[in-house]
Amino acid sequence: MSRLLRASAIMAAGTMVSRVTGFVRTMVLAAAIGTELLGDAYNVAYAIPYSILDLLLLGVLSSVIVPMIVRAQQHDPDGGRAFEQRLLTLATVALIVVAVLAVLAAPLLIDLYTDWRPGSAQFETAVLLARLILPQLAFFGLGAVAGAILNTRERFAAAMWAPVLNNVVVIVVFLAYAGGKDLATVPTGQLVLLGLGTTAGIVAQAVVLVVALKRAGFRFRPRFDLRNARLGEMGKAGGWTIGYVIVTQLGFMLIINLASAAGTAVPNHGVSPYTYAFQLFQLPYGIIGVSVITAMLPKMSRAVADGRLDDLRTEFGAGVRLISSVMVPASLLLMVLGPAITVPIYAHGETTVADAVYIGNVLQVYGLALMPFAVFQLLLRVFYALGDTRTPVFVGAGTTAASAVLMLVANALLPPAYLVMGLAFAYACAYALGAAVAWTIAARRVGGLGGWSVGTALTRMYLAALPTAVLALAAVWVTQQVFGELAFVNSLIILAVGGGLGGLLYLAVAHKMRIPEVNSIVGMVAGRVGR
Repeated sequence: MSRLLRASAIMAAGTMVSRVTGFVRTMVLAAAIGTELLGDAYNVAYAIPYSILDLLLLGVLSSVIVPMIVRAQQHDPDGGRAFEQRLLTLATVALIVVAVLAVLAAPLLIDLYTDWRPGSAQFETAVLLARLILPQLAFFGLGAVAGAILNTRERFAAAMWAPVLNNVVVIVVFLAYAGGKDLATVPTGQLVLLGLGTTAGIVAQAVVLVVALKRAGFRFRPRFDLRNARLGEMGKAGGWTIGYVIVTQLGFMLIINLASAAGTAVPNHGVSPYTYAFQLFQLPYGIIGVSVITAMLPKMSRAVADGRLDDLRTEFGAGVRLISSVMVPASLLLMVLGPAITVPIYAHGETTVADAVYIGNVLQVYGLALMPFAVFQLLLRVFYALGDTRTPVFVGAGTTAASAVLMLVANALLPPAYLVMGLAFAYACAYALGAAVAWTIAARRVGGLGGWSVGTALTRMYLAALPTAVLALAAVWVTQQVFGELAFVNSLIILAVGGGLGGLLYLAVAHKMRIPEVNSIVGMVAGRVGR
């Protein structure tokens, strides 16, 4: 637990700064272009490269490439260096080709992801922005592979801090933007600034990771002897992972199509509110969950390679409890404080208070999904550590199918003004079902995952977080009774009482209840402050 906590803390610090600067970036973006047609066009164009990367690379990194690098480091005579060089060469060349093809296919991609009519101002704006943003595929992919190699060397800091530079670059670009939110009047030069500036941030991020890899002792030499790149092994293992990513991306495509239709029917209730609420929803998982997963996956892979399933179970249980000690109170606070969180962040410039409140309503629903989503992601890493990339495809397919059915039901029953909230609820229900199924299968594979002890720990964490939720509710009610509807100042009051004092109350109650994960975090922070 202590090693996992220390490694996770290093990454969490970088991720915290990255997420904070990321929210500043989102705030500046929302203030500059709003949440109407231009905002939706930008957010769709921005999302497509990440969908392609998920499909081609990012899912394979955690499930296939990291375990393969670990095995190469353990068994190859050169410690896996030649394999790493071949991998980086292959990824660089392949992603440059993909980036060029994606730029050429930008109109087809926008048509695929939205219901916007080709030739309309919104469609053509999205195409222009996509052509300027899609080249980042090559740089993002290069940085992702470099980050994976760094992780196997237990060099976590650069991968967590590099996105900070990306965010700073893009923040400067958004501050320089002066085109407004009206598609009919925004100059083409300002759209070019948005697109190229977004790509420039990814270029800076990739450069940081490549430099960090060099400082870690990695010397890159292009290698095209792909016969020794283990492509057959990678394809066999990665084929199922790509299948999983395809399934999840089909679900994402459905979300964007439905949200874009809702935004067309009711401005400010489409893709942009979904995107901004989802980014906030991902914050607790991004800070704690990603950090823990990044630290635990190489350890679980080594445990499996050495036949130590007891260590795998121990590592998984520690990871779940550590993540839950933060996710449990965070999920309750999101459900209570959603609009109070989003008004200070987004209600600036071209985004009104009413627009920000709607983003907060969507965030409240997403709070239901936080724990199921985090546990689901941890469970996938158990399968990946076992070298099983097939089972996650079927579990993911079932989860996505359930989500798609619920989303279509929401689309049929809800008016457009409430559809994005319905999509968030479908997402939460689907991941709760998926986590239950994945847990059952994984527990059978490894001889149990300590369900009783994890369940007991979660129950105690929810009991410890209950007073925090009550305090947050009271803060919302009292503040609105005294000051009226939400605005910037009273939202800050609600956050200070409900979030700030509520968080301290959770720590105090959890400490009294002797919840070890919370005590470890408190002890680590107190120790660092006391130095």
